[in-house]
Amino acid sequence: MALAILLISALLFPAIFAAAISIRPLVLWHGLGDSYASPGMLEFVSMIKNVHPGIFVHSVFIEVELDKDRKAGFYGNVNEQINLVANQLAEIPELRDGFDGIGFSQGGQFLRGYVERYNSPPVHNLLTFGSQHMGISDIPICRPFDLICQAARRATKQAVYSSWAQANLVQAQYFRDPTNLDTYLTTGSFLPSINNEDILHRNETYSKNLASLNALVLIMFTQDKTVVPKESSWFGSEVVGDLSVSAQQVLRPTYTRSIVPMYLQPLYVEDWIGLRTLDEQGGIIFETCEGEHMQISECWEDFVREWTGEIVQI
Repeated sequence: MALAILLISALLFPAIFAAAISIRPLVLWHGLGDSYASPGMLEFVSMIKNVHPGIFVHSVFIEVELDKDRKAGFYGNVNEQINLVANQLAEIPELRDGFDGIGFSQGGQFLRGYVERYNSPPVHNLLTFGSQHMGISDIPICRPFDLICQAARRATKQAVYSSWAQANLVQAQYFRDPTNLDTYLTTGSFLPSINNEDILHRNETYSKNLASLNALVLIMFTQDKTVVPKESSWFGSEVVGDLSVSAQQVLRPTYTRSIVPMYLQPLYVEDWIGLRTLDEQGGIIFETCEGEHMQISECWEDFVREWTGEIVQI
């Protein structure tokens, strides 16, 4: 009925109608190894505009130069980057009344960080593709009996919580080691903050802002081997202290991780970030894309049609 009224109004009063309605704009945050205006991102923006003609799309950037923007996905301080993006979005007139957001891979938890900390202009629907909301608990696995690789891997995991790594290595800032959770909580510079895991420094604004979303669409890739565990895309994480590191190495590749689903996470049960409130409002949507990490060619369009491009009254 509402759509019919809009169509009739458009026919009878086209000039007034054009000035009174708009398509809700869309903001994209690319993933690791990509840049805001790479050929792939530009193609995706073009496809979105084919689905929603007339939509305004902004792809966030840390650096204007593409090579530097790509590098910023690996090296930089995530908290500073989110602050930069918040200022960037606040200066775009087309976004002043709010927007929908799509975050690819790590861009998803970064956009969530924007919602929790700033959300001005506000986000309506947030879609995250293969994002690491509960962090990553592993790095690529070594081949069996590759002792040099395993030694390097252990050294990397031990260094990930150094002060330098937590200020300069992007992936380190959302690395959540279930066998070393105390160190993660005391030294982690980004993920423990946006997940409100520090009992002494919980921020009520985070939960208020996240619960203000209309929808949080969590999209997991069914065969994802890049994000470990893949259930992090659905706020799942490994059981803390499930197996020691040495035991895992003995059992690989047959070791299967035990996963704590979102509904059993303390941050959900105790509503540290507003996730439970949003869920009780019907605002959390679980979806999947078949295939490996960021293989979105067969699944993106349905999500974009359903959750973005809404016609809104000004």
